[in-house]
Amino acid sequence: MRDAGICKRLRQHHRDGLGVQVGRAALCRGRVVRVPTGSLVRVVGTELVIPCNVSDYDGPSEQNFDWSFSSSGSSFVELASTWEAGFPAQLYRERLQRGEILLRRTANDAVELHIKNIQPTDQGHYKCSTPSTDATVQGNYEDTVQVKVLADALRVAASPQPSPGLSLREGEPFSLRCSAATASPLHTHLALQWELRRGPVQRNVLSLSHEGRFRPGPGYEQRYHSGDVRLDTVGSDGYRLAVSRALSADQGSYRCVVSEWIGEQGNWQEIQEKSVDVATVVIQPTVLRATVARNVSVAEGKELDLTCNITTDRVDDVRPEVTWYSSRTPDSSLPGLHMLARLDRDSLVHSSPHVALSHVDPRSYHLLVRDVSKENSGYYFCHVALWAPGHNRSWHKVAEAMSAPTGVDVTWLEPDYQVYLNASKVPEFSDDLTELECRIVDKKSMEANVRFTVSWYYRMNRRSDDVVASELLAVMNGDWTLKYGERSKQRAQDGDFIFAKEHTDTFSFRIQRTTEEDRGNYYCVVSAWTKQRNDSWVKSKDVFSKPINIFWVSEDSVLVVKARQPKPFFAAGNTFEMTCKVSSKNIKSPRYSVLITAEKPVGDLSSPNETKYIISLDQDSVVKLENWTDASRVDGVVLEKVQEDEFRYRMYQTQVSDAGLYRCVVTAWSPVRGSLWREAATSLSNPIEIDFQTSGPIFNASVHSDTPSVIRGDLIKLFCIITVEGAALDPDDMAFDVSWFAVHSFGLDKAPVLLSSLDRKGIVNTARRDWKSDLSLERVSVLEFLLQVHGSEDQDFGNYYCSVTPWVKSPTGSWQKEAEIHSKPIFITVKMDVLNAFKYPLLIGVGLSTVIGLLSCLIGYCSSHWCCKKEVQETRRERRRLMSMEMD
Repeated sequence: MRDAGICKRLRQHHRDGLGVQVGRAALCRGRVVRVPTGSLVRVVGTELVIPCNVSDYDGPSEQNFDWSFSSSGSSFVELASTWEAGFPAQLYRERLQRGEILLRRTANDAVELHIKNIQPTDQGHYKCSTPSTDATVQGNYEDTVQVKVLADALRVAASPQPSPGLSLREGEPFSLRCSAATASPLHTHLALQWELRRGPVQRNVLSLSHEGRFRPGPGYEQRYHSGDVRLDTVGSDGYRLAVSRALSADQGSYRCVVSEWIGEQGNWQEIQEKSVDVATVVIQPTVLRATVARNVSVAEGKELDLTCNITTDRVDDVRPEVTWYSSRTPDSSLPGLHMLARLDRDSLVHSSPHVALSHVDPRSYHLLVRDVSKENSGYYFCHVALWAPGHNRSWHKVAEAMSAPTGVDVTWLEPDYQVYLNASKVPEFSDDLTELECRIVDKKSMEANVRFTVSWYYRMNRRSDDVVASELLAVMNGDWTLKYGERSKQRAQDGDFIFAKEHTDTFSFRIQRTTEEDRGNYYCVVSAWTKQRNDSWVKSKDVFSKPINIFWVSEDSVLVVKARQPKPFFAAGNTFEMTCKVSSKNIKSPRYSVLITAEKPVGDLSSPNETKYIISLDQDSVVKLENWTDASRVDGVVLEKVQEDEFRYRMYQTQVSDAGLYRCVVTAWSPVRGSLWREAATSLSNPIEIDFQTSGPIFNASVHSDTPSVIRGDLIKLFCIITVEGAALDPDDMAFDVSWFAVHSFGLDKAPVLLSSLDRKGIVNTARRDWKSDLSLERVSVLEFLLQVHGSEDQDFGNYYCSVTPWVKSPTGSWQKEAEIHSKPIFITVKMDVLNAFKYPLLIGVGLSTVIGLLSCLIGYCSSHWCCKKEVQETRRERRRLMSMEMD
C-alpha cells in the first residue's frame, strides 16, 4: 500500500508539471508481473527458488521488485526488495544478512527469490510486485504463489545393508536390492534409478519413472529387451535389479537413486532426491589359454597335423569355438590372417576340401592339412572363444584366447641356376639405342612344374658412398603378366621402353632413345615359380644378376647465332633486311626454330625497354605472326629459311616507329622417337639497330579546359591541343590518333581508364561507363580535339589527359607512324548545387509546418470556448488542494 501511494503521488506530480525524480518515476511503470502458476511443494531443509518476471517490459534500466509473505494469504509482510534497503520487516532482516534469503537478478525484467534451508514456518503465500506510474492500469502489477512445506518423509536404504563387495565370474547371475518408502501426507509418487560407477564414469543402468515407465540406460537397451537386465518390485517398498548373465562391463559400484514427485493439474514437481550405495560388483575374468606345438617341419606332399590344447577354469555350461588361422608373418592381428578351418559352438565344421578339423576330447582340437606345398609354409594360430548361454536362447562371449605362432616349414628341392646380364647395345651418345640381355645359365635340379620370370631394376649413379634405392622398371608375375614401375610406365606406353622374352632362358630390355637421365646401373632378377595343386604359381626363388653401368661422357650443347645487316644505311620507307647465321656443337641432327624480336630504344619514354615478338619460324618451317599488330602492313614482314643454318628477315616500308634493336632468338631441336622433337639449346643473336636520322617535326600535346570546376549536371569541355615544332608540314600530310584517359582520384595512384578515342580516319570509339553522364569526342581543327562530358556526375572528377599518335606522310606517299606522346593531366572538380538540392525539401517543410500550426491554433481556440471552461476551474481547485497536502 505504501508503494501504491508513492506511485500515485508521482503520477499526480507528473500531470501537474512538477519535478519528479527520474529513478522513482522509472520504478512506477505499468507492467505485467508473473510467478509460477499453481502451488510449489518443498521438503524441510531444501532450497526454495521462486522466479518472477515482468512481461511487456522494454525499458533500458533494471526493473525493481518487492517480495512479501503471508502465512494465511490475507495480510502480507515485507520480505525483500531490490531497490529499497529498509523494505524488509525486522523478522526477515537477520536471515537476509546471513544469506539464507536473497534475491538474484537474472535479467533487467526478471528476479529469483532464494530461501535456503526452508522451514515449516516458511509455508504460505509469496507475492511479487513492482510499482507503476501508468495513468491507465492494464494487466497486473503483482502476482502470488502458494508454497507448501512438507516434512522429510522419504526413507531410502540398501536391503540388506550395503555390501562391501560382490565377486562373481562372467556369465553368472546377480541381483541388488534397495528399499524406498515415503510417509508424506500428500499423494506423491516415487521414481527410482540404478546407477553404475566405474572410476569417473557414471552410467544409468535401468530406471522406473514416477509415471511407472521403465527406461533402460544407454548401452542396456538390447539386454533389457532380451530380459537379461530387469527391475522388479519386491513387496511394498523393495526394488531389485536382476542381471541373469554378468559381463565384464557390469563391474563397478552400484547406487540406488530415489526421487519423490507430486502432480498438480497435470504438472509434475520433483520434491526431493536421495541415494544410497548398495554394493560393489567385481567380475572375475575367465582363465583361458590355447597352446600349439612351437615349430613343425613337413615334407612337400605330406600331411600337416597340428593339435590345439585348451586350458580353462570354467566347468559350467560353456561351449568352445575353435578357429585355425595361417599367416606369412608371426603377427597375430586378425586383418592379416587367413582362416583355414572353424568349429563353431554348435560343433559344425567349416573348412576347405584339403583341410580337416576334429576334436578328440573337449580340450583338444586337431588340424589336418593334406598334400602340403610350399605355399603352406608360414605361421599357424589357434583361436579359442568360450560362449555361455543367455536369456531367451541367446549366447554371449565370456572369454577368448589366441595361441602363440607355430612356425611350419615345408621342405622341398629348390631349383639351382645362375643369372648373367649382358649389354648387347651400349649408347655412345644421347638418343642412341640401349639393349640388355638377361640369361639363365647353369640350370640344375630343374623340374617340369617350374617356370622363370624376370624383373628389371635401375639404380642412379652416385659419386659418393651414399646408399641409393633401386627403382623398379618392370616385373613379370608367374602368369606372364607384365607390370611397369612408376619410372618406366609412361615411356613403355610410348614405345620407348621395350621388355621382351626372346627364349625360355633369355629376357631383353631395350631403350629406343637413351637420354642422360637414363645413365646409371641396371640389373635383372630372375624368379623361379612352382606350380601348385590348384594350378596356381608360387614364387620359390630369386637370383640377382650383377649390375651393368650405362654411361657416356656428355658435353654441353653449344649454339651460336650471329646477325648482320647487308645494307647498314637506309631511310624511312625503305626495306630493312637482317640475316642470322647459326652454328652448333654437341647437338645431334639439329633443326632450328627462329623468333624475331624488337626492343624499343631507351629514349622512348612511352614504353622503355619493351621487347616485342614479331614473327617466328618453327623447326618444321611453319611461319607465324606473333605480336605484329599493324593492320596496314600485315604482309610487311617476311621470315624465310635461306639454308639449313641461315635465316633472313625482311621488313618492308619501314616507319619511324619501327626504330629499335632487332635480334634473332634461335632454338635447336633434336629428333626424339620419330616425329617428336626435344629442345636442345637456345641462343640469342647480337642486336641490329634501326635508327632513323631525321630532322622532321616535333609534336607536343597539352590539355586545356575553361571549366576545371563545374556543378553537377553541367557540361565539361576538354581541349587536346597539338603543337608542331621544326619543319612546317601541310595539314594534309598530318593525321593523328587521339585517345582520352581519366584517373578518378585526387592523385595518379590508380590505373587510367580509357574514355574515348578517335583514329586518323575519323572513327570514334567510346568506352562503356556505369553512370549516366555521356561522352562526345570531335575534331575542332587540324590540331585541336574536343572531349565533352554531358550531364556530369560526382564520379566524373579526377585527372584527365590525352594520348596522341602522329602520322606523317613521307615524300614517297606512305604514312609514317611517329612516337606516341602524352599530355600533362588536368584536374576536374564536380561540385554539388546546394540550393537546388534542398530547394524542394525546404518548401515542402515550410508549407507543412504552416498548415499544422494554423490547424493547432484553430483546435485550441475551439476547445477553449466550447469544451473545457468548467473542467479548467475544477482542475485549479484540485491543484490548490494538492499543494496544501504537500505543505502539510
